[in-house]
Amino acid sequence: MSIPIPRPDVPAVDRCGGHRALEARPRGDSSFCRDLRLGLLSQDEQDVVHVRRLLPDRLADAPVCHASVEEVCRTSGTHGPLCVLVGSTPAGRTSADVVTLVRRHAPDAAALLLEGTHASHAFRPVAGSTQGWADHRRSAPDEFCRKIWAAPQRAVAGRTVAGEEIARDNALLERGLLPDLTLRADGFTTAFHYAPGRAHTLLGGDFCDVVRGDDGSAHVVMGDVSGHGAAAAALGVHLRLAWRTAVLCGQSQLEQLHLLERILTAERAEEETYATVVSLVLSPHRRTLRTVTAGHPGYLHRHGGEVRWVEPPPGLPLGLFPGQGDWRESETAMSDGDGIVLFTDGLYEGRTAGGRLGEEGLLRLAGRLAHLEAQTFVDALVGGVSLLAAPFGGLRDDVAVLHLSCDGGGGV
Repeated sequence: MSIPIPRPDVPAVDRCGGHRALEARPRGDSSFCRDLRLGLLSQDEQDVVHVRRLLPDRLADAPVCHASVEEVCRTSGTHGPLCVLVGSTPAGRTSADVVTLVRRHAPDAAALLLEGTHASHAFRPVAGSTQGWADHRRSAPDEFCRKIWAAPQRAVAGRTVAGEEIARDNALLERGLLPDLTLRADGFTTAFHYAPGRAHTLLGGDFCDVVRGDDGSAHVVMGDVSGHGAAAAALGVHLRLAWRTAVLCGQSQLEQLHLLERILTAERAEEETYATVVSLVLSPHRRTLRTVTAGHPGYLHRHGGEVRWVEPPPGLPLGLFPGQGDWRESETAMSDGDGIVLFTDGLYEGRTAGGRLGEEGLLRLAGRLAHLEAQTFVDALVGGVSLLAAPFGGLRDDVAVLHLSCDGGGGV
């Protein structure tokens, strides 16, 4: 609870011999001075007396002894930066405990330790979590106020540095979770494009991977987890790595889908989450393509300078009705120089001048690019779709495209 402490009756020169900080001015951004909110956490009423005598009139009435972090956050208002002065702590709690609570309830607040109430050995463990310390018993008013003005600015600078470090770590982590889609195998080449719909990230809910089988076959997967954000991206990583493991363990395509569905239902955060998946196996002699689809869009088959849309037998998406998957294998004949192009629906769901691009619009665009080699084809296809959607907000969903060629050339 709040314990209001009457302001001491002090003349222009206080009873400790020092002038009140009527003319103290902050250094740096003046908005921190104008909007600053000040709170005091202390079990010692004398801390309020000492702090008030050092503050300018505008802030002198602000410090009130609070018994809890929740109180200081609730009674300090919401506008402007908050600086919490940490004084005498409750019995059984250290200054580190109190600062941790401040961080939990007011993560953007500056925390400043009142040095006279903490032994030097107690200050060291929390030095990196605070914006410093101030001696409210021996400091001059101007010196004390400068430390208070500087604390919120240090907090902002610290959050900026911490944010940059977190962003670098996240990018490194996400980059490590992306697959290497380069297929190192005689007679097969790959080309690809991957772009998450979210800004400032490398991973989305779309996933794809390529594995060379022990018998020389090429195994490919493409999937799309419903929803957006980090949860969909994390689940996509789970499914991709599970698929890769299943392939390397020799499981059939149908066995792989059953395994992926079990993992999806076990790992998803929401029961409504599902995933579409298509699995391909291109035989070692590059004459047969075996496909199993779980609710995923069809694919493009490039053959003899032309492009056609192939729609395998449909099947339920993973997790939509667990245990009821009706997946079936289908086969497509392949020839030397043929190419298979897998993609997620983000590639054709964008809005254009004629409405949704759709499968037919994507096929028309692909047909005009049929003469291009694999990577050039993929880049031109994505670029063409992006150009069509640009006036209407661009491509907002994750986009994954994987081109598998069954020869050592360009795949046309």
